[in-house]
Amino acid sequence: MSEELFEKLTQAVVDGEPEDAEALVEQALEQGIDPLACINQGLMKGIEKVGELFSDGRYFLPELILGATAMKAALEVLEPRLIGSQKREVLGTVVLGTVAGDQHEIGKTLVGTMLTANGFQVIDIGVDKKADDFVAAIVESNADIVGASALLTTTILEQKRLIDTVVEAGLRDKVKVLVGGAPVTESFAVEIGADGYADDAISAVHVARKLISAAE
Repeated sequence: MSEELFEKLTQAVVDGEPEDAEALVEQALEQGIDPLACINQGLMKGIEKVGELFSDGRYFLPELILGATAMKAALEVLEPRLIGSQKREVLGTVVLGTVAGDQHEIGKTLVGTMLTANGFQVIDIGVDKKADDFVAAIVESNADIVGASALLTTTILEQKRLIDTVVEAGLRDKVKVLVGGAPVTESFAVEIGADGYADDAISAVHVARKLISAAE
């Protein structure tokens, strides 16, 4: 019975159906099914399939958003029930924000949702944030990664300012810097001294995993 429910959970994420995903995990909890099993054997398989379909060009941004939203909706039901040794393993903590002078929200939010769905703890500090705001959040959360989004050509230099401020705060050897956004390129990321670059939410997850692995 649980295998069938796990398959339905996977499909709810692939189809991008948040209400179905919520109903299924509530049903699973009523049946006494392990919340962690719902995540690992149902939801994770679904979000991985969504990522594959997006990477293959069979899914586009709307489907990616819907799949991530379905995953997030189910996690919000399950995670309060994950206690003690059952608690889902957190891969790392990521401070995420859009740099000063930039009000763009959607791309950053999608990256945050995908990181959360894939096992990261995400501290989203919002949009139009100065370098000092990022650094304060890094210190408060003891973050492993800081992700800075810039969607305007006029604001990408704020990513460089962030890195300089992280250095000045004495945190550069403690936190990895991940940058992204429409005008940002991999060569620019290298030029400003970032540790990683991602051009979409799926690649952000892959890069974040690599940065965590490299730090271990």
